[in-house]
Amino acid sequence: MPRYYFDLRDESGLALDEEGLELASPRAVQAEAAKSLADMARDAMLSALPAGGRQTMAIEVRDDGGPLMQVTFSFEIENFKSRSHTRDH
Repeated sequence: MPRYYFDLRDESGLALDEEGLELASPRAVQAEAAKSLADMARDAMLSALPAGGRQTMAIEVRDDGGPLMQVTFSFEIENFKSRSHTRDH
């Protein structure tokens, strides 16, 4: 089975996957890239500043022959005027 490497790219740079995964098909590779990116996006959302500007991240997939695909995700957190809720008792 071929081995695929899932490198992580964000504003801080590129983190190379040194280990890789053996996967049976291009569809399995795409599914793994999407899962990895979803995990990365969730972590970024949880640690982002309240109005932190646009963030972009990607999973770059390669095999021993070189690059195969890139899956990219961008988001921006935009806070609207917060409303005060007061209650009179």
